Amino acid sequence: MGPLARTGLAGVLSCGVLIAVVSIERADKGDGKSRAPAPTAVVQGPYVALGDSYTSGPGIPDQTGKPAGCDRSSRNYPALVAKRLGVKAADFRDMSCSGATTTDLTAPQSTDDGTNPAQLSVLDRRTRLVTLGIGGNDIGFSSMITKCVTAGALYKAAAQLASVPDQAPCKGSYQSGGTDTVTEKIDATRQRLDRALREVHERAPQARVYVVGYPSILPSDASACDRAIPLAPGDVTFLRDQEGRLNTMLRERAEAAGATYVDTHTPSAGRDACSPAGTRWIEPLEPASPAARVHPNARGEQGMAEAVLKSIGA
Repeated sequence: MGPLARTGLAGVLSCGVLIAVVSIERADKGDGKSRAPAPTAVVQGPYVALGDSYTSGPGIPDQTGKPAGCDRSSRNYPALVAKRLGVKAADFRDMSCSGATTTDLTAPQSTDDGTNPAQLSVLDRRTRLVTLGIGGNDIGFSSMITKCVTAGALYKAAAQLASVPDQAPCKGSYQSGGTDTVTEKIDATRQRLDRALREVHERAPQARVYVVGYPSILPSDASACDRAIPLAPGDVTFLRDQEGRLNTMLRERAEAAGATYVDTHTPSAGRDACSPAGTRWIEPLEPASPAARVHPNARGEQGMAEAVLKSIGA
């Protein structure tokens, strides 16, 4: 996703779906289907990181890499994974970029400060480890939060006037009259993700793939977000449910592609943007730690790295 520092709330969740890909060696079982073998020794690269701002780590020092507009941190989860695995600098390429969508995996992405090449362009037959986080921007999650925060401000004003406001005013903008625009966008993203995963395998056939889901952004208790992110209580639940649907889709597509899904939502429970500053992985609208608004802080990137490493077996 794109950092709010540049795009306001519209950059809230440009994270998209986090996807990690580590070398997958396909085995033909004689039935015409390609399967991944059981994990063997931990691979040490070459490693390519793909994804959006939940992967790149906007605002977390030190910001590094080119183009500068991608907002990559030297402490984002790909950098931490590479360091733990002992991947040589020459064998590590971080292509993640704030605001990236699945389209930017196969086409150049323009940023406020430079152009990022198509992210899949650096994959080749030598690649053994790849991480990818994508999808949030495809479904417009950042604009959803923008709209819901605006609706939340109106909700709170109405509540102070002793009226009985709609508990989920933003939800109605996406689900009404038998139409569910979020479902439509998730379905479209599912198809693009399938194509992207196939191309990853075509370009890097020796790569083992890990699809990394998004961490917990909002709490299960809607009242916990009263100050950190002003939302109507029903819209906290609505947004949390949409993140869950996105993660479910990522898990399903990973498994269908013979990849491994990395759950970052479970270990981040209680560490969302509305939790105490000393424990949270995601910063609220007014960050207390160096990070973009409603994006992972250094603790969050570390937590995601641990989840990826656990899945790899490191």
